Amino acid sequence: MITETTETGPTKKRASQRVPTGIKGFDELCEGGLISGRTYLLSGIYGSGKTIFSLQYLYNGITKYDDAGIFIATEERPEQIRQNASNFGWDLDALEAENKLAIVDACATKVGLPSTEKYVDIRPFDMRSMLDQLIKIREEIGAKRAVVDSSTSIGFYLQMDPVKIRVELLRLSCIMNTLNLTSLLTCEVTDDSQTNRFGVENFVTDGSIILYFKKHNDVRARGVEIYKMRGTKHSEKVHSFSMASEGIVVHPDKTVNY
Repeated sequence: MITETTETGPTKKRASQRVPTGIKGFDELCEGGLISGRTYLLSGIYGSGKTIFSLQYLYNGITKYDDAGIFIATEERPEQIRQNASNFGWDLDALEAENKLAIVDACATKVGLPSTEKYVDIRPFDMRSMLDQLIKIREEIGAKRAVVDSSTSIGFYLQMDPVKIRVELLRLSCIMNTLNLTSLLTCEVTDDSQTNRFGVENFVTDGSIILYFKKHNDVRARGVEIYKMRGTKHSEKVHSFSMASEGIVVHPDKTVNY
């Protein structure tokens, strides 16, 4: 589903098409959601909630807005992803059966295991293969949303060469934009300083969302920050979020000071 937000000024009036994430509290931080057809970086340390956020974005897209989605799994086997999603009551099997969700197994070949999945990236981290899968699946199911989880694995496959990583991730981002997919690329950070693993990931996307899981008053507190989002106003604060039975819940009225 796409909504429109109108921006006015002294000389022009422009409407931005919005793709709501459906994550409670988050869309309030960015004028109603992500801008349609753009790619966003979702970064955080291990355990910060990147995969859950991504799956919730796709699940809500299908169940609330009738937007089919693609999930490219480079670090977890699809059966693990389905099992983890079931903890929040998200039946991914049913969505796949309805041809509303496609999960690409880009993990099995990386570790030399066979796969029985419908969609398999048979050449691990070959960007041409990944792009071919995206184009094919988008046509098959009419996908409007996509997730690549994670871009970090692609970087390691490219031998951590920052120039190659930047070029390939930029190519991936541009192709997804051309396909009019509103997409998330997850990215691992090295420590609590929130430094992206390869230092180039922020430069190839249209926006950057950071999930924090840092110690605050001797306990770990979860926070979300929209660090960058081109073409829209957004909150510049770190907002608290929690893990609930239905997934991530953002609290727009609560901030975290790390």
